Amino acid sequence: QVQLVESGGGLVQPGGSLRLSCAASGFPLRGYTIGWFRQAPGKEREGVSCIDGSTYYVDSVKGRFTISTDYDANTVYLQMNSLKPEDTGVYYCAVSSALCPQRRVQVWGQGTLVTVSS
Repeated sequence: QVQLVESGGGLVQPGGSLRLSCAASGFPLRGYTIGWFRQAPGKEREGVSCIDGSTYYVDSVKGRFTISTDYDANTVYLQMNSLKPEDTGVYYCAVSSALCPQRRVQVWGQGTLVTVSS
């Protein structure tokens, strides 16, 4: 069964850090484009970061977020530092066969909630 399972979300104060994980099963991540999206309350889902051999970030997270992969663990990570209230939302990992940006996603995770609040 092809599946992506995110973890690592939670409540964090502004300026804090979280590391999200996305574990894949049923297929190898190597060779695919992997990305993170987020959806804030009342807003459309947006792409946050993407990796296809190169890494890409939306301007609002550049310098604060880092995407990485561990192919042995078949897992992708999103390290989030200096978090801001506007980073609040449900974070999804996604896998595509095409390169970044991920205009068409073949597999979505179920999402993990990140809340940045004091």
